[in-house]
Amino acid sequence: MSLPGQLNPPTRLLLGPGPSDVHPRVLTAMATPLLGHLDPQFLEMMLETQQMLRDAYQTKNPLTFPISATGMAGMEACIVNLIEPGDKMVVCCKGFFGQRMIEVAGRTGAELTVLNQKWGEVFDLNVIRETLQRVRPKVLGIVHAETSTGAHQPIEELGKLCHEFDTLLLIDAVTSLGCVPLHIDTWGVDAVYSCTQKGLSCPPGLSPISFSARAEEALAKRKTKVQSWYFDLTSIRTYWGSDRAYHHTAPITMIYALREGLRLLHEEGLEPRWARHKKNHLALKAGLQAIGLTYTAQEGNQLPQLNAVKIPDGVDDLAIRKRLLTEFGIEIGGGLGDFKGKAWRIGLMGYNSRPNNVYLILGALEQCLTGAGVKIQPGAGVAAAEKVYLG
Repeated sequence: MSLPGQLNPPTRLLLGPGPSDVHPRVLTAMATPLLGHLDPQFLEMMLETQQMLRDAYQTKNPLTFPISATGMAGMEACIVNLIEPGDKMVVCCKGFFGQRMIEVAGRTGAELTVLNQKWGEVFDLNVIRETLQRVRPKVLGIVHAETSTGAHQPIEELGKLCHEFDTLLLIDAVTSLGCVPLHIDTWGVDAVYSCTQKGLSCPPGLSPISFSARAEEALAKRKTKVQSWYFDLTSIRTYWGSDRAYHHTAPITMIYALREGLRLLHEEGLEPRWARHKKNHLALKAGLQAIGLTYTAQEGNQLPQLNAVKIPDGVDDLAIRKRLLTEFGIEIGGGLGDFKGKAWRIGLMGYNSRPNNVYLILGALEQCLTGAGVKIQPGAGVAAAEKVYLG
């Protein structure tokens, strides 16, 4: 057998729904030599990473650490630890990842109630209240930033509402963390999971989670073992806690990466980081609208870090994305589920939320759409974005 050549992937600008480009400082941190996962120096790095993660989530929850797997593992870990067979759970579904939560919850034997909302829209608090009052579930699960539609679900008052009915609030913050405000304690969120490859400017591979005291109490009162051995938080927390008991070999290089990604986040500051994402979103939005593209999410609830837009009638989805990739080296995402073939998803997350990337994607999209026969005033997108930056 002949060996493949040395790894030499093409240069890409990753402006899709994730992964995003990794910050150069994170790449440098990943080149650091390994320590043992029980080495005293590495254990100190774990403590530093945990505290920076708590600060990123705006929480004091002791049970806060990264699961050694991707964001979907965070979803599964939260659900299998909180839900036992027969427990009532409500899932608010308004997109692809709400559907994924339904799938995961269904495998736990939960007594499931699903609230559906049209893709691109968000849930009204009164609708959720009626369901909580009727069902009285143990857990309510909802996606904060729906990556498939670009919709930003308001949750500031949802924790308070859930606690009225003795319900635990579980949120999907996979596309939220490091991009938009998250105040886990203030908002009364009981369980949250995210990922490393979006707002934190790291590679995929970890899922930061956090459990409130209420969630920990529910975990302690379980009558049955957690369905998954690997994701059983009663075991994993003995490694991330003071005992430092062996559970699995931690992905040391990814912990290095997360530590540096969180250092970058806190060096910049949470408020400036959120403001940067919003500013670049407004510039991109102005440019996209100037070249005739409209958003899939309703006005007032559009994510700044994930811009989902409708594909113009008569335009070939795959042809445009292929040209962007092959001629410009830019990756954007296609639609999922109800939006398959109908939407493009443009991510400006973490390190990639920069004005130069806004100008690059607008210029490239204009050329591709013009080539597909769409009538666009030359330079309209870039000019509209520049007006936002200057204004």
